[in-house]
Amino acid sequence: MTMKPDLQKINVCLYLEGTYPYVAGGVSGWVHELIQEQSHLTFHITAILPPDASLEYRYEIPPNVLGIQNIVLHRLRKGQRLSTREQKKLFQRLETPLLNLQSRARTRDLQKVMNLLSETRQPLGRDLLMNSREAWVMMLRMYNTTMGNNSFLDYFWSWRALLGGLYSMLMAEIPEADCYHALCTGFAGLLLAKTRLETLKPCLLTEHGIYTNERRIEIGAADWLQDPRSLNLSVDRNRFEKNLRDLWIETFAGYSKLCYEACEQIFTLYEGNKVLQLEDGAAPEKLFIIPNGIDFERYSQVIRDTDHPPTVALIGRVVPIKDIKTYIRAVGILHRSVKNLRAWIMGPMEEDPDYYQECLEMVEYDKLQDVVQFTGKVKIDAYLGRIDVIVLTSLSEAQPLVLLEAGAAGIPSVATEVGSCREIIEGRSDEAPALGAGGVVCSLSSPAEIAQALERLLIDHTFYQACSLAMKERVRKYYNKTDQHQAYRDVYAQYVS
Repeated sequence: MTMKPDLQKINVCLYLEGTYPYVAGGVSGWVHELIQEQSHLTFHITAILPPDASLEYRYEIPPNVLGIQNIVLHRLRKGQRLSTREQKKLFQRLETPLLNLQSRARTRDLQKVMNLLSETRQPLGRDLLMNSREAWVMMLRMYNTTMGNNSFLDYFWSWRALLGGLYSMLMAEIPEADCYHALCTGFAGLLLAKTRLETLKPCLLTEHGIYTNERRIEIGAADWLQDPRSLNLSVDRNRFEKNLRDLWIETFAGYSKLCYEACEQIFTLYEGNKVLQLEDGAAPEKLFIIPNGIDFERYSQVIRDTDHPPTVALIGRVVPIKDIKTYIRAVGILHRSVKNLRAWIMGPMEEDPDYYQECLEMVEYDKLQDVVQFTGKVKIDAYLGRIDVIVLTSLSEAQPLVLLEAGAAGIPSVATEVGSCREIIEGRSDEAPALGAGGVVCSLSSPAEIAQALERLLIDHTFYQACSLAMKERVRKYYNKTDQHQAYRDVYAQYVS
């Protein structure tokens, strides 16, 4: 018997960063389904957003969501000023724990900052914490202490971005709930750590991808953080000398550690992620795996259309971390040997307009306008029957549902070796009996290798059929959605009063 939710009380508060309900994608879809499947519970959504985020819902909000709170990074209230003496004292006391949070974060440092911000008689905000003379003086001391050999201008903007995000989390109101569940570390994880210290309520974390790993990729590619000295590979360079990339990476790694310490349990999707979580400071006894599942019955019923041109498809957002450009280059190589090739790019295009425009220009430059088509976001059920191979060229993934959904329909995959892609395509080490390959795993950013794998699947029909059967059986046997939903039902039952 399913109990009706108590609509006067929040059972689970979800902390979401840059996803549901304003951004479509794999994690957002996962959250939407989680809420629907746990219909006996009530939820509150705390959405952490960048300043320019759209507030248009991309999903119909389920009735057991009792509220949605938006926290916009760096958007602080004006706040009150303190006396000159009080300001000096506050920033002198803030400096050390703030520095620690950017290098060797400890819970006591976070607690210290929280205490200092709450001890004043006046509500604080941007006027004092970000724009006052004393904040400027503290920032200069922090710069000279840790980053004196780096560009001051770049440090200044990094300082404002990192501290603005930190203050946004620490000044946010915490809804009253039975338990709190974050879907990543980062700022959401920082808010979870604050919640634990403030409420002592149970905190949970599910990591689809490892936040610190994804930020390392983005920070490594950030032109504005380019430090010419980082290109100098001389052994004479002081190995203890930090640059701005180190500052950003160590700050987010510290937030992950604080989040891990705050959690009762930490979940991820596959074994490889546990290794990264342990490296970032998670306690092994807190780590558990709950694989994603899909509706096998639904996707296995897709009718395959045999009367269509050779068709490959990448299903995902048009953003740099999906490495759409490598896919386009691979298609450019492939279409020379595969006649009448059709290549779809299926996913939202508005998240990074500049990157989307660059992809369009690449298609035009390579004269692939008759081959490559951007479809935008679609219902993939309507397309799966006309797709021969699913392609995933991502630089970082967790457990991509698209490989499972396509696999249930008997569609092989070509994917980069990220997240659980190898596990999905080739099977776990304990798979018994071994089912064989369900496609091909390729290196990162390797258009020629991806094109070669696609060519083999499209031309070698015996190999294609073997991959199709293996993929379908693996999804049926190991990636059952009902198991996933029951696992979270059991988890919440432990912590919801």
